[in-house]
Amino acid sequence: MRTDHDFVTYLGDRLAALPGVGAVALGGSRAQGTHRPDSDWDFALYYRDRFDPADLRALGWPGEVSELGAWGGVFNGGAWLTVEGRPVDVHYRDLAVVEHELAEAELGRFRWEPLAFHLAGIPTYLVVGELAGARVLSGTLPRPDFPEAMRGAAPPVWRNQAALTLRYARTAYAARGRVTETAGALATASMQTAHAIMAARGEWVTNEKRLLERAGLRGIDAIVAGLTPDPPKLAAALDAARELFATADPGTAADGGR
Repeated sequence: MRTDHDFVTYLGDRLAALPGVGAVALGGSRAQGTHRPDSDWDFALYYRDRFDPADLRALGWPGEVSELGAWGGVFNGGAWLTVEGRPVDVHYRDLAVVEHELAEAELGRFRWEPLAFHLAGIPTYLVVGELAGARVLSGTLPRPDFPEAMRGAAPPVWRNQAALTLRYARTAYAARGRVTETAGALATASMQTAHAIMAARGEWVTNEKRLLERAGLRGIDAIVAGLTPDPPKLAAALDAARELFATADPGTAADGGR
């Protein structure tokens, strides 16, 4: 079996050789050194003008290879593969899109987009943040700092989303004793608030896996765990979450993780 170093080199070379690919990067916990033994291997292939997923499929690795755009928005598409017994995620990144979102981020502009498996969806600057923490294996890619303009622009947007989520939950769910829906709203609002906190700190977010820890919002667990189908108690839980969000300190990292 290849060593981790040789495996990264092998995958990077194979992906870089695909037609249309201009750069390849290793991302996620493997790039940052925070991985566990069972962590996935996350690779991004950056293309300009054209890329045909059929070329990736032709490499013969078992798994699922999507078409371009199948995962929606800036996240585009990708593949879930098994290579030499290791779980590998490959993300397609259109360089024209990434460059556009980088320019927008520097001006403090972004959009919110839904994305499967993400409670709060994603900001379009996520594809810029990926560059900041990635290890470039081939080609040339920028390594952007978190824009000062975004530190001012993003937090109120995320905070407003969280406030609207809690407000809707109060009348639509809590008042009717709906525990599951209230719990879902609390989870969503927590992630939205965590995005606001991280943006205020000037720290990139590329997924939700450790977002609550990083933002210091793990206290939401106790609030969710105490939910019962009693409308006044559900309303009190929403109030407790609002207080937690309001007092969270955007300047203090919970565990120093990125």
